[in-house]
Amino acid sequence: MPALSPTMTSGNIGAWQKKVGDSIAPGDVLVEIETDKAQMDFEFQDEGTIAAILRDAGEKDVAVGSPIAVMVDEGEDVSAFQGFSIEDAGGDKKPDTPSEKGEASEASEPPNTGSKTAPPANEEPAPAAIESESTGDRLETALQRQPNVSPAARKLALEKGVPIGSIKGTGKGGLVTKEDIDKYKPAGGAPPTAAAPAGAPTYEDTEASSMRKVIATRLRESMQQNPHYFVASTISVSKLLKLREALNASADGKYKLSVNDLLVKALAVAARKVPAANSSWREEGGKVVIRQHNVVDVSVAVSTPVGLMTPIVKNVNGLGLESISSQIKDLGKRARDGKLKPEEYQGGTITISNMGMNPAVERFTAVINPPQACIVAIGTTKKVAVPSELSEDGPASIAWDDQIVITGSFDHKVVDGAIGGEFMKELKKAVENPLELLL
Repeated sequence: MPALSPTMTSGNIGAWQKKVGDSIAPGDVLVEIETDKAQMDFEFQDEGTIAAILRDAGEKDVAVGSPIAVMVDEGEDVSAFQGFSIEDAGGDKKPDTPSEKGEASEASEPPNTGSKTAPPANEEPAPAAIESESTGDRLETALQRQPNVSPAARKLALEKGVPIGSIKGTGKGGLVTKEDIDKYKPAGGAPPTAAAPAGAPTYEDTEASSMRKVIATRLRESMQQNPHYFVASTISVSKLLKLREALNASADGKYKLSVNDLLVKALAVAARKVPAANSSWREEGGKVVIRQHNVVDVSVAVSTPVGLMTPIVKNVNGLGLESISSQIKDLGKRARDGKLKPEEYQGGTITISNMGMNPAVERFTAVINPPQACIVAIGTTKKVAVPSELSEDGPASIAWDDQIVITGSFDHKVVDGAIGGEFMKELKKAVENPLELLL
């Protein structure tokens, strides 16, 4: 099992692209691997012949360094490896994380040889739960019996309760793909909802994916190790919205900007003016340093089917709005498809998380993305009545202003309160004077 990202300690086996007896050339895709962040193709860099496959498609939590297949030189007899086992190849490697030991031992159980352990004579076997193939444990079991299913399709089938045995795969070699699951329609329409049998569980457990486990670990560590403090600012976006409308209505159709594109640029402008917020806490070689970055690489939070990812728009200060917009669209699509490369989501110097598209979210606070020291959370746009002129008798007239609440989360180890306030002041200035973003 290869380490396809710096944080990967184990991975899940997807669809094999080679079978026993197939030749491999450098650059050939050997197998799909689901890492802690994405589903990736494992491109082999040697040449030879596959003599044995030790891990079936669908096997989970295989520790990095554990054997998954056997390769021999071209022309060698592969039949000598018939029946070759994981133990013959040196056995599984234990995961590096102590909390995963229990999962590793379960994943590395030897395959069922057909022998069964009889229950004690004085005990009766528990009655099997009555459930359809499209629910609960029976669906999970059916999915495990069906190796020719991509990891993305496996997850979607579990979420939708699709009986995998009735799906004919349209992918390479009959592989069942995510698109096959999306297109599935039960014969005769959706079956009527049956009453739950007595004693049936009133909940449904879904196994956490490798990525979800990593997200949970990172967020817990961030809240425990980084002393968060929060600074909120109400900011007018009326001029920003007018600029966006004017650019998008340009005759050549060059721009198709979102509000988030403009906010990413404004964030980079503020980060250059208050570089202490564009810093990170580093513990390296027994020393602790605060690294102040000379470029602004903005991590953009993107919701994906398997969890939150933060692809990076690099050197935002050196980019125009059109380039920022196209990169965000491309990175966001590939993040949702699980096609990002590790260098495209690992790193970054500052993060933006935008929930403004949800009208119910007026404001929120976000968890810092270590080792970064700052993340800004964007709420929805609201129209607010403000006095346009003042006289001795009060406001002479009222105007409507489009406003958002931006909340900055700062790591107090790196950014003091006064600096966090100064950063929010510069961010407010950049958003409320958006023509500066074009310079």
